[in-house]
Amino acid sequence: MEVLVAMAGSSFGTIFKITTWGESHGKALGVVIDGCPAGLELEEAHIQKYLDRRKPGSTSISTPRVENDSVEILSGVFEGLTTGAPISLIVRNTSQISRDYSEISQVYRPGHADYTFDRKYGFRDYRGGGRSSGRETIGRVAAGAVACRILERLGVKVCAYTRSIGPIEADMNRFDPEAALTTPTAMPDRIADEAAVKYLEEAKKACDSVGGCMECVVYGLPAGIGDPVFEKLDANLAKAVMSIGAVKAVEIGDGCQVSTRVGSENNDAFRINDGRVTKSSNHAGGILGGISDGDRIVIRAHVKPTPSIFQTQQTVNNSGMNTDINIKGRHDPIIVPRAVVVMECMTAVTVLDAMMINMSAKMDSLTEFYRNFCFR
Repeated sequence: MEVLVAMAGSSFGTIFKITTWGESHGKALGVVIDGCPAGLELEEAHIQKYLDRRKPGSTSISTPRVENDSVEILSGVFEGLTTGAPISLIVRNTSQISRDYSEISQVYRPGHADYTFDRKYGFRDYRGGGRSSGRETIGRVAAGAVACRILERLGVKVCAYTRSIGPIEADMNRFDPEAALTTPTAMPDRIADEAAVKYLEEAKKACDSVGGCMECVVYGLPAGIGDPVFEKLDANLAKAVMSIGAVKAVEIGDGCQVSTRVGSENNDAFRINDGRVTKSSNHAGGILGGISDGDRIVIRAHVKPTPSIFQTQQTVNNSGMNTDINIKGRHDPIIVPRAVVVMECMTAVTVLDAMMINMSAKMDSLTEFYRNFCFR
């Protein structure tokens, strides 16, 4: 008996819940946001500025595919304010060249999800990777832009940037937040950006691609957000960031470095500063026991090189025969600069959802809310 299995796993979140939809070469992509509070000022321009950071064709080191990635609000907003109803956002595809992919319909591209999709579903959309394409992240960024807007009202700021490209690392002593938004590499260090661009140009000449590392920092998150077991804040952040295509490792705080230390080096000492609890260091990355400790949340994501490279590669076809493949199309030599805003937005969605869940953690909070609600 044949069992039909639908594609699951396109939704994320508990209260602030997002569901992305669409394919790279379909008519459009988008997201439905459920759980956004009513009364938030929201217009397309608030979302567009985030989408502009990830759209293709905007720099010399991104894919030559040009898309405006213009967002349209279909529902959930009336007279500039959210209504509390589901918010549906759409971005239409306008520059698909599906014929570039016709030759790979029977062949599996190394480093891509072609083979695993075929094994799972017995069918795949070979045009640009379908749901596994980086264009799926349009919905994530659109939803994250809304989450960031809510977090701003709560005094929480999320900032992501490129920490390294290949062997070239940004110098945090030269940290410039404006550079992270304006340099082609999304590096917060203009000197490192220049070196990285040259490194990427050499990789392009060699018909190769490059990997790198993104870093995201959350400022202003109060202590007490998250849960101690399966819904740990760091576990959910890791899942959110690891769900971004091409991310192969996630670190919180000092990450892998902690395995080389002794406890006296790694523990963050608590101190009282101006009447509030602070820490003398932040090796933990702002999270202890799955719960925020009031310090900056620091997350890093390591991204593999773009698997689509313009070199002859060995592979197999779906008939079980060895063959060679020469990939065509328009591809980024590096994924990191355009993925930075995706990491920022997935972090924002995760943090906002955790803050909403936390509203019912204490009886006092619940009582205070409903007293104010009932007697206004």
